[in-house]
Amino acid sequence: MAQYAILIFDDPNAGAYAPEQEAASQRYADQLIESKAMVTGYALQSSETATAVRGDAVTDGPFLDTKEVIAGFYVVEAPDLDAALDIARANPAVQWGRGGVEVRPVAGGIPPIAR
Repeated sequence: MAQYAILIFDDPNAGAYAPEQEAASQRYADQLIESKAMVTGYALQSSETATAVRGDAVTDGPFLDTKEVIAGFYVVEAPDLDAALDIARANPAVQWGRGGVEVRPVAGGIPPIAR
C-alpha cells in the first residue's frame, strides 16, 4: 500500500480548540489507529515556537508568515490517492472551517529508529 502524508493546517488566530474539538480529534486518531491506516502522527507546538534556518541565518518564528500554519501531520497507508483523500476528508479540522488538510504521496523515508 502507498503512504500519504496529511498536513493539518490551522488558523493561529482562532484560539485554543474547544474541549469537544479536542475529543473529536482524539476519536478520529483512534479510528485511524484501529483501522490500521495510521502509520504515525504528531501535533506540533504553536508556530511561535518555530525557529527557521535559512543558510547561515537562524531566526525565531516560522519560515513564512501565512494566515494558516501547519498544526500537525500524520502518515497513513491507503490503496490509492482517492482512499487517502477519503481519510483526509474525515479529519475534524476539515469540518471546523479554521483550516484544512493537504494530502501528499510519500516519496520515501527511513524506517522507525529503535531507541
